[in-house]
Amino acid sequence: MLHYKVNPNTMKFLVILCGAALLLVSGWYMQLSLYDPQPSNDKVHVLLLSSWRSGSSFLGQVFSQHPSVFYLMEPGWHVWTQLRQNGAQALRMAVRDLLRSLFQCDFSVMESYLPENQKELFMWSHSRALCSPPACPLMPRNQLSNKTHCQQNCKPRDLKIVEQVCGFYSHVVYKEVRIFELESLYPLLLDPNLNLRIIHLVRDPRGVMRSKEEVAGYLASDNAIVLEQKPINEAKVQYQVMQEICRSHLRINKRAVLKPPPFLKGRYKLVRYEDVTRNPVKEIKSLYQFVGLEMTTQLATWIYQVTHGKGKGSIEEAFDITSRSATDISQAWRTMLPHNKVKRVQEVCEEAMSYLGYTMVNSEIEQKNLYVDLLVPQEQLSWSPDKTQHLDNSYNKNDKDFLTDGPHKKLH
Repeated sequence: MLHYKVNPNTMKFLVILCGAALLLVSGWYMQLSLYDPQPSNDKVHVLLLSSWRSGSSFLGQVFSQHPSVFYLMEPGWHVWTQLRQNGAQALRMAVRDLLRSLFQCDFSVMESYLPENQKELFMWSHSRALCSPPACPLMPRNQLSNKTHCQQNCKPRDLKIVEQVCGFYSHVVYKEVRIFELESLYPLLLDPNLNLRIIHLVRDPRGVMRSKEEVAGYLASDNAIVLEQKPINEAKVQYQVMQEICRSHLRINKRAVLKPPPFLKGRYKLVRYEDVTRNPVKEIKSLYQFVGLEMTTQLATWIYQVTHGKGKGSIEEAFDITSRSATDISQAWRTMLPHNKVKRVQEVCEEAMSYLGYTMVNSEIEQKNLYVDLLVPQEQLSWSPDKTQHLDNSYNKNDKDFLTDGPHKKLH
């Protein structure tokens, strides 16, 4: 029988090496399993439904920074960018189908919308989940992420890794500004594989108008799609777009609260941007509760800090979340938007403003008097939860057309 003599130094080295490897693997596993150790079979899917320049990027970050959330910003951007020759009506089913796949963490559908040899998702660095392991070792999952650091230290995402990351989280949240009615989402609400919640964020149209003017060049292509590629005088485009946005908010909310289909009960919540700016921690805690998330001390502190800063916002920060005075920004239109433009926005959005609780101003003096509160309390409005409990949950028979995919051609 052969006998081998083991060098004690070699044995000691091997023991140290195995121990180090064990610690490394254990640390990596703890990093992956923190807060949400296994892919969840009971995922909650959340759609943040809003329009451009309505505070949706901030609300998206409120969810993205939560350690239980996988978040993406405006996946429908890819559809509208690749198929920009169409109008919003023709693209709504394509956006809906994209969301259905992505909610199920199936990112193969993105192959149809991403340029060849380029797998970078729109605004991917705004997703804390894609700046954390296993996608990127930069930021532990229990820490807040920084978009700039992520861009500098993480590489564009491989779609298979994105799918893997998506699977680790209990909540999948997407923010979208390219949906103009609830009916096209009915198949998602009825899908047994999805547990969909809809948070509908609205903002005073006058504030939206002022903010849109700052980034008008970025939104020209989207405006054309909203207006169904119709030739419209340039001076009228912004008001026509605002009219469509206001109509869509009104249409969505009335469908959800006045005569909702039974499957929508308890799965829709409206929030006004101005209410969030006035009491951000309270309002966001309510949104978390609506989708089954808990507020943490770390998040509450961050939310307070980014809404109570001294920053006023600038064109350079238009799409970033920086520490600003949220209440000042929500009221900035009152001193910065010319009164003739305010009057025009009020004309095209009159019905929606009245319904959602935004008081009209009748003069420039009234507009600039910041002591005059132009926000009607929620409890006085018809869509208030307290006032909608008794409403019939019947729905129009025409809605049945949306309960199945219906005959429509693939656009890609």
